[in-house]
Amino acid sequence: MTSHKFIFDLNSYLESKNNQINNELEKIIDVQSSNLISKAIGYSLMSGGKRLRPVLCIAAAEAVGGEEKNVLPAACALEMIHTYSLIHDDLPSIDNDSLRRGKQTCHIAFDEATAILAGDALLTLSFQILSSIDVNRYDAGIWLKVIHLIAVAAGCKGMIEGQMRDISYENRHISMEKLETMHSLKTGALIEASVKSGAILGNGSSKQIEQLQAYAKNIGLAFQITDDLLNVTGDPSVTGKEVGTDKARNKCTYPALIGISESEAYAKKLVNNALNAIELFDNKSDPLRAIAMYIIERKR
Repeated sequence: MTSHKFIFDLNSYLESKNNQINNELEKIIDVQSSNLISKAIGYSLMSGGKRLRPVLCIAAAEAVGGEEKNVLPAACALEMIHTYSLIHDDLPSIDNDSLRRGKQTCHIAFDEATAILAGDALLTLSFQILSSIDVNRYDAGIWLKVIHLIAVAAGCKGMIEGQMRDISYENRHISMEKLETMHSLKTGALIEASVKSGAILGNGSSKQIEQLQAYAKNIGLAFQITDDLLNVTGDPSVTGKEVGTDKARNKCTYPALIGISESEAYAKKLVNNALNAIELFDNKSDPLRAIAMYIIERKR
């Protein structure tokens, strides 16, 4: 296994990018509105998530020499899609969770109908933002390609299919291959789209985009394995959500299938694969390297 050592202040980088992303999101949504749906959208979207997907989009663009300002619309749209998916995942008819990001889930804080509509609104708004770019400033053809990429990743051949499999596999024993495919769709697809869209918008070469896609594929699966592990070993006061819920619902997870230590080892192997994929990139890709390491070290 290759050894990867470098010094990078990830906390400062994440804080800087999160501030920028949050500022942009606040411009898009009306956080001061008394309208019920706007309140529900703001409650869920601005509740202090990790912003991993938009940060990955920006970091991938920077890794190929692009600029943050040119990918912010895509970064914000990706966070909206992710938040919508969490709102719907938490619903009583799916995972029935009451805690998310250390706060009551949207359907608990408001009601189930409002939560459903807030998720619908965020998904729709994400594509409104993606399609609102100034065609005189940006290459419309490239943006159309990115819109298609994100739509596929979020849709019935990506995240939605993964969520459907997650539900259908409850109370069943499945193979490692099926589990990996499910996770790659449910979580990995949007992470992969985040990195790839950033690389495309940053005008990366086909080789760079290919290597970054390999990086994203590995960290996407490692991220979900770590989520599975935190559902077993995590501290709710740190994770911001309930633990033990996967076992209670008899969900198919890596710890359930191969055990905790084997799951940890596999996640580390995937991160090493990801680091190897971007080995030839210069120090502009250090944020991506640090994020890969963070994925298996995180506590929430």
